[in-house]
Order: sequence, then structure tokens, then C-alpha cells
Amino acid sequence: MHVEYWHRQEPPKPLFPDIEWQKPEQRSLAGTLLILGGNAHGFAAVAQAYQDAAKAGIGESRVVLPDVLKKTIDPLALDCVFVPTNPSGGLSKEALPQLQAAAAWASGLLLIGDAGRNSETAILFEQLLQGSPDKPTVITRDAVDLISSSWPMLLERPTSVFVITFAQLQRLFQSVYYPKTVLFSMQLTTLVETLHKFTTTYPATIVTFHQKQLIVASGGQVSTTPWDDPLRIWRGSVASVAAVYAVQHANMFQAITVSVSR
Repeated sequence: MHVEYWHRQEPPKPLFPDIEWQKPEQRSLAGTLLILGGNAHGFAAVAQAYQDAAKAGIGESRVVLPDVLKKTIDPLALDCVFVPTNPSGGLSKEALPQLQAAAAWASGLLLIGDAGRNSETAILFEQLLQGSPDKPTVITRDAVDLISSSWPMLLERPTSVFVITFAQLQRLFQSVYYPKTVLFSMQLTTLVETLHKFTTTYPATIVTFHQKQLIVASGGQVSTTPWDDPLRIWRGSVASVAAVYAVQHANMFQAITVSVSR
């Protein structure tokens, strides 16, 4: 099936080579990324995202972590902003001013997950996102579910990138009462057509995995890339690299498509 909105990428060759050629060579021009996630019981995903963003060429990254971890983190390994911790081990509502200041520094935001499941942290993230409508924002793993009440708002933003499981994609459609249902049994061609229509209606970018293909949909355009390592998606590496490309390039569809060819 050939339709003009479906683009097939065969790695390692990027579908849009200009995106790679236009990557900033100077670190000072390569953007800044704020990584949010982690809780008192673990920060592995945040640390991995920090490393992945550095390898992908970000100019500078900072991570936000609960201050209860301050004695645990090597200050030479991660550039950290420590903020108040709530009783559940997540970020406290008192952290909002510090988060807002950190977000003002950043060119883009990455919600990498493992922030806990408490409502206080969810509200904190939602307040932060409401105040940062113009910054490229990549959301993945359990961070997607944590801020589920903000999905309709985020879907209306061309700066939003959801790197999600197929089950999360189903719930995302349901959150805006989209009339088409996505099913695990869908043929790839049907899913591509559905995402084409969905992202024509909603300007956010969707990245998901189905039938051994990594799918990127944005602005009605859809790309598919053969994919045999889904763990890279679930660990957050795909989202981390996508966040770097989203910060560095204006064309979200082309940038995120090329980011998954690395």
C-alpha cells in the first residue's frame, strides 16, 4: 500500500538526511534539556536518560531529583537540581518554583518516568507543563500515566511528543473520545491510516511500537522503521534521543523520525 503520508525508513540510513547535517556542531548551540523523574527509591531511568542525551548530542542536561537522594548522587556524574521530597518519596508541591526556574533554563523537557504514583507529584508536573506550552516536551514510560488528566491539553500542542506503549495509545484515544479504536490485532496499514487521521486532528507527535515497527506520527504524516529492540523503548532510550532532536530541529516529524534511525 502506497499513500503519500506514509514514509518508510530503513536504518541506518535516515529518511531525512538534512536533519543530521543540520545538527549543531557547537555545544553552546546544541540546546538544553531538563530531565524529570526518579523518586526516593530509584533514579536509574534518570541517569540513563542523562547519558543517552549526552551521546545524542545535547548541549547540556540537568536532572530534577528529590532532595532525599542528595547524599546518594555523585555530583560529578549528574548535573542535578534537588527539590523537596514528599512523604511518598516523590517530588513535593513545594518544588514548583524550583521546577519553573529549571524549566525556564531549558530548551526542552523530558519526563522519563519512575517519579512515583502519588497525586502530589502528578499535580506538580501538570502545573509545570501548563506553564511551559512552547517547549518541546517528550513524555514516556509511567510518566505518561502519571499525568493522564493532562492528556487532552497536551494533545493540542505541537510541542508534545508521546513515546508510548500500544496500551497507552489506546487510553490516549479514549481520553479525547476519539471515534476510532486502536486494537492489538490491527494490521499495520490500518494503524498507519488511523494515526494519520488522529494527528491531522491533534498536533501532538505520537511514537509507538506495533508489529515490529517503530511508528512516528505527526501532523498527519506517519513513518515506520523496522525495530527489533523494544527494550530500548521501554528503558526510555528512544524518548531520550527523541528529546534531543526535538530541541534541535523545528520540524518535529522529520526530527523524531530521524532520531529513531540512530
